[in-house]
Amino acid sequence: MSIRTMIVDDEPLAIERLQMLCAREPRIALVGTASDGEAALRLIEGLKPDLVMLDIAMPLLDGIGVARAVGRLGMRPAVIFVTAFEGFAVEAFDLAAVDYMLKPVAHDRLARAIDRVEAALRNRLPDSAAKPEAPSPEWAEEFWVPHRSELIRIAADQIDRIEAERDYMRLHVGQHSYLLHQTISSLEERLDPQQFVRLHRSHIVRRDHIARLRHDGSGVWFAALGDGGEIRIGRTFLANARAMTGR
Repeated sequence: MSIRTMIVDDEPLAIERLQMLCAREPRIALVGTASDGEAALRLIEGLKPDLVMLDIAMPLLDGIGVARAVGRLGMRPAVIFVTAFEGFAVEAFDLAAVDYMLKPVAHDRLARAIDRVEAALRNRLPDSAAKPEAPSPEWAEEFWVPHRSELIRIAADQIDRIEAERDYMRLHVGQHSYLLHQTISSLEERLDPQQFVRLHRSHIVRRDHIARLRHDGSGVWFAALGDGGEIRIGRTFLANARAMTGR
């Protein structure tokens, strides 16, 4: 399968590096490049590529704006964001990006991204059979978090608990944990309240990860967790804990 591909980046050196990487990947057929968002939209409309490898930080119309505009125009290329910044991952995947690669991109990382593009293109309905887009789910079903030189997918229902660390949230998933650049309030708004409960200004816990609630005799309550840990329940959030028990 030959994937007709466009590269969009405002840095000539970044375009050149991606061109060299693409030349090593036999599944990619490079059909054009653009150095700004407006030019990218014109070329996408004219060339109708299968894949757009899109930088985010560009003057005037940035990569997020390009992806939104492409969607509004009804064009449906797969999109891979290629950027030096990890902080846009949430917006990128809200736009149904196939992947999000951090610069500098290694060849094996590109190959894994192209695997995902192939799968997405195979599963895509022909334009004539395309159905109207279903509304996005009300609650987040997954998060993409930085890990070493890439971003990995964490399903929401895999997260045991979330702990605030200044401007970052630490997602605890079994024996592993991952940092996500987001405030706890904005993250709480994206989580299904039937699945997660906030017990402290710094802690959100998956409900079925809570084994029991206890108090120390002086009015302070704690949540005992399934992994043996324990979290003090903040007074402000005590009503959340009581609601779990129906009391």
